[in-house]
Amino acid sequence: MTKTKIAVIGAGLMGHGIAQLFALAGHDVTITDPSPVSLATVKDRISANLRDLGDEPKAVERVTPVAALVDCVRDAGYIVEAAPEDLAIKQKLFADIEAAARPDAILASNTSVIQITAIMQHLKHRERAVGTHWWNPPFLVPLVEVIGTEWTSAATVDFTMKLHKDAGKTPAHVKKDVPGFIGNRLQHALWREAVSLVENGICDAETVDTVIKASFGRRIAVLGPLENADLVGTDLTLQIHQNVLPHIDSRPGPSPYLEKLVAEGKLGFKSGEGFRKWTPEQQAELRAAVVQHLKKSRHS
Repeated sequence: MTKTKIAVIGAGLMGHGIAQLFALAGHDVTITDPSPVSLATVKDRISANLRDLGDEPKAVERVTPVAALVDCVRDAGYIVEAAPEDLAIKQKLFADIEAAARPDAILASNTSVIQITAIMQHLKHRERAVGTHWWNPPFLVPLVEVIGTEWTSAATVDFTMKLHKDAGKTPAHVKKDVPGFIGNRLQHALWREAVSLVENGICDAETVDTVIKASFGRRIAVLGPLENADLVGTDLTLQIHQNVLPHIDSRPGPSPYLEKLVAEGKLGFKSGEGFRKWTPEQQAELRAAVVQHLKKSRHS
């Protein structure tokens, strides 16, 4: 694929990783951030990642921090926003981006759950706007969900899919713009039932996690749920659903148990207790285990 000049809006956790991946794929990248500190350290953070992963260290030379948004996006053919998950902030950014960008530039929003339709609804040329949901950390998790709206052109989706595939990502086309897209809808359906099991005294939080990690979690990286359904047979899957689904939590809102945890200040790692209690050492150990697992997965 022909190399494209890319602009990344936001140099934080997601933005610097996105810039890193595109630079590693050979694209020239400009990056901006309203925080001078974040912008000043972005190349150091990217360099540290590249060294840690054993990737080409010179890739960082293709990343250029730029203070002004207008200068960052002016010459880019593909612009991706990685700002905080705040609809008003994203809408304002895209109004400014569209005013400064090339008329043929593709405009992408990196968001986990906000509908792309809501973010892009006020643009003048909505056919070139698309959503891209990268997963954290972006340089270790391969998936990027590519979300089209009712206005997004087929050419915009096609270019975005090819751009990310060429950069070594695994793009997945989300054909309808729904909250949570595909991955987070699946993930939080599982989380809802996990919370319900604890809430109803069926088991404790540690047991929920143990059961998942010691059973279907072992095979889920190579056997997706619908592959599994075909493997065991759709007839058996139907029988299981007839027996189990009536008893699975289907409340449309959050669990009162979860609401109670938040109200009591039990916010997980940030407070030292959520569903479970966490010492600083336990937190560090779990974070390190996740990173090491993802690093090994890069080469599998």
